[in-house]
Amino acid sequence: MELSYYSDMAVRLVNTEQPERGTDTLTSIASVRDLCGPNQTVARKAAEADVSRLRAVRTRLRAVFTAASEGDEVRAVDLLNALLMEFPTSPQISGHEYLDDEGRPRWHMHLAEQPANAAAAYAATACMGLAFHLTELGVERLGICQATPCRNAYLDTSTNRSRRYCSDRCATRANVAAYRARKRLESSLEDERAAPPERGRSGPTSGRTAPEDQRTADPIE
Repeated sequence: MELSYYSDMAVRLVNTEQPERGTDTLTSIASVRDLCGPNQTVARKAAEADVSRLRAVRTRLRAVFTAASEGDEVRAVDLLNALLMEFPTSPQISGHEYLDDEGRPRWHMHLAEQPANAAAAYAATACMGLAFHLTELGVERLGICQATPCRNAYLDTSTNRSRRYCSDRCATRANVAAYRARKRLESSLEDERAAPPERGRSGPTSGRTAPEDQRTADPIE
């Protein structure tokens, strides 16, 4: 069942906030509608209360990505299951709006939401999509960007499962930072090797008279 493409909704919601930078774009009804994108059915339900509702879901979804990126598969699954129980949805066959060259419907699976508010509708679809992505591709495909201070969520679709950053920009920035750190370390080691050894403060005192209080006293006869 190809429903994993809905998982991008979970990524978009999580990335409306960047905790390390202290930024948050989910602040108004307009931002909720922007988050919904082409799903106008959900967007039309958006109300002021959906801002705080979606922020609460966002926190819980970030915890799923964080657990997955830390290798805690069981915790990631448990957290996602809790969301699925709270925000259920139903898969349905759809396609009337997409016709092929012969005018026949292009049938595909669609997630139908029946909740009363936009936040619950968005959460239901996003969580179900993330669940399909996780079970089809693996928990390790959910990650948190390793480029400081980004910490965006991402879905790893690479063939070798080696992705560590949310974007090429973050990967480049992290690689440049690592390169500069190596060069600083190499330069520091070269400076240490080139520096002359420090002369010891203690050593032989030939030709010099020891201070009075350091002379060995004559034995008493």
